[in-house]
Amino acid sequence: MSGWVELLPGQALGPIGRGLAGFGFTAAQAAAAESAIKFVIALVVIWLVGRIVLLPLVRRALDRREIDEHAQNPLLMLTRFGIGFGAVAVAFGFADYGNFLVSMAGIAAAGALAIGLAMQDVISNFVAGVFIYTDKPFRIGDWIEWDDGTYSGTVEDISLRVTRVRTFDNELLTVPNSALTDGVLKNPVDADKLRLKFVFGIGYDDDIERATEIIVEEAKRHPNIMDDPAPSVRLTELGNSDVGLQSRFWIANPSRADFVRTRGEYVTAVKQRFDEEGIDIPYPVRTLEGGLNLESGQSVVQPAE
Repeated sequence: MSGWVELLPGQALGPIGRGLAGFGFTAAQAAAAESAIKFVIALVVIWLVGRIVLLPLVRRALDRREIDEHAQNPLLMLTRFGIGFGAVAVAFGFADYGNFLVSMAGIAAAGALAIGLAMQDVISNFVAGVFIYTDKPFRIGDWIEWDDGTYSGTVEDISLRVTRVRTFDNELLTVPNSALTDGVLKNPVDADKLRLKFVFGIGYDDDIERATEIIVEEAKRHPNIMDDPAPSVRLTELGNSDVGLQSRFWIANPSRADFVRTRGEYVTAVKQRFDEEGIDIPYPVRTLEGGLNLESGQSVVQPAE
């Protein structure tokens, strides 16, 4: 083949190798250097194209789906990793490192199997993190509860392995993502309104209708309690010492702070109205019955020394 320096049957130097051969390199040295240069050029070109073209496309796609900026970071990191991996794979092929690439693929497969067995929990949390991003059971800033209400707090950070939740006692919980996807998760603030319930106990001799009117009136007076749906009251309990009237009311744009403050103000207002109108909120009363038997000659009072 004219203009090519033959190395082995089926192999020849390209323009870079021929130029290096002109500087005194042997054919083998020129071929090795040419492959290395082609590898670097292909790696840099593919990497730059991915960062300049592909990464902005992914970022715009995430913005169109209205994914939170903080939540985009792990997905963009995966995109960068994919670009780097693709650049290395293409560069190996471009540099004619086919046999080396096949060997590396076998080693990588064996290593991936070993690492997968050793990192089952990490992989499980990673997959759970992907489901959290796609299913969106909660967002940063949401108040969530899980593990049958044992844990609750406000979501501060979502990553592909863990979610960080700030409790209402200002403690930071780092929760594996699988713990939030394997069980029942409660998100009270996912909708635009939240229904609250509270049971007021009144005495058996008190006027149930009047107590019901007071409970509804105070709900309507509170600025943060919605008029539609309207607040309601139901008799739900006949306790040992009181009659239970359950109030049901709704608040808009709920958060944990709004929920606690609104309910506290509302219950305080109802209690004050009950006191003004003589409606009792009884407490449990227990009567102890029985006797004390003393044997002859024993005294309850011990003599002073």
